[in-house]
Amino acid sequence: MTPTAHVRCGGNGFANPPPAGFFMPAARAMDVTATAEAGMAGNVWLASALWLGLALLASVISIRVAMSVALIEIMVGAVAGNVVGLTITPWVNFLAGFGAILLTFLAGTEIDGQVVRKHLGASVGIGFVSFLAPYLGVLIYARYILEWPWPQAQIAGISMSTTSVAVVYAVMVETGFNKAEIGKIILAGCFVTDLGTVLALGVVFARFDVWLALFGAATAVVLWLLPRFAPWFFNRLGNRVSEPQTKFISLVLMALGGMATVAGSEAVLPAYLVGMALAPAFLRDQELPHRMRIVAFTILTPFYFLKAGSLVEFSAVAASAGLILVFFGLKMVTKIVGILPLTKAFGFAPRDGIYTTLLMSTGLTFGSISALFGLTNHIIDQRQYTILVTAVIGSAVVPTVIAQRWFLPEFKPMVVDKPETKPVQIVEGATHG
Repeated sequence: MTPTAHVRCGGNGFANPPPAGFFMPAARAMDVTATAEAGMAGNVWLASALWLGLALLASVISIRVAMSVALIEIMVGAVAGNVVGLTITPWVNFLAGFGAILLTFLAGTEIDGQVVRKHLGASVGIGFVSFLAPYLGVLIYARYILEWPWPQAQIAGISMSTTSVAVVYAVMVETGFNKAEIGKIILAGCFVTDLGTVLALGVVFARFDVWLALFGAATAVVLWLLPRFAPWFFNRLGNRVSEPQTKFISLVLMALGGMATVAGSEAVLPAYLVGMALAPAFLRDQELPHRMRIVAFTILTPFYFLKAGSLVEFSAVAASAGLILVFFGLKMVTKIVGILPLTKAFGFAPRDGIYTTLLMSTGLTFGSISALFGLTNHIIDQRQYTILVTAVIGSAVVPTVIAQRWFLPEFKPMVVDKPETKPVQIVEGATHG
């Protein structure tokens, strides 16, 4: 133990270093204070209180200003990360990562097969152009204007090509558009866009080996089995306090996520596909996704969005503000030029078309993943990573704020045939799990 670790603490666990002055030199007081702060940062309960306090603050602000809580959490995280200094610990990474996985899964469960088939051209066309236009635009700019090498230019293009499923789904749930036809189309388009991102990243940079093949085979088997096994399993267990259905889904997501990591991919990638496989079961039983949304939005996704905001370093942003604005502008322009004409071609109302274009212009999860992939594999450097991630985070906030403030469509809930309601069965011993 180092000498500076000997700090007297009261019974409540807080270090109380004496003030600098006659009895203690100022330098010594600074050393002890710094050690006390380090000790508090290592206190998991105090750190948790700080993160959840910021999440509560974001919720209150979002209610007051009538804006998506996900966006407010990103902004609060950015301010706190630069002013207070949020410590990214392994447990924060776990909660944030699982929050992204669960949010992506829940977004997949909202994909209604009937709506997708009805608007297949719009969903696939908008999603494909949403990926291709910014990918090519940013790739060409980075390669021929900035003269970045091809691998770095490709990372830039892939990072800017994404649409944020996490942000879009959070907005859809808060506004109720996850139950409207336009929301289903946008979520399906998000899937197509991010599928293009994943394939581009995989084709260009993935290592094709036995682990990747095993991961692909395991994912295919799970996607085939889940729609057949899960509904029977859920009905067999009944409604219990211990939530075995939620635990089962979490087990599947974590197992596939672990295999994806071993294969050199990302744990969040199979979550959307698992959600789509279970979408029919979730559309029949609205109570289960409701309970899972409560868990996700209460305790998991705040860590994800706060962490995303904390990655923005104001000093680095100031130093590279020009390039950040250029990358952000390129993403916005290419998305708008590519998507907006398609919404008119597919018969969207003008307001609906602009709203769809703006939400398809967001980015966060896969954009950050792509940039981090480039950094950890030494394809891009820290400065390039900061530029790309800041532009990605900016694209999560700006178009979403504009869409919600000025282009929110009229809510038109879907008209569906309600299934026959079955009487609720009270399982004996349900209160004991």
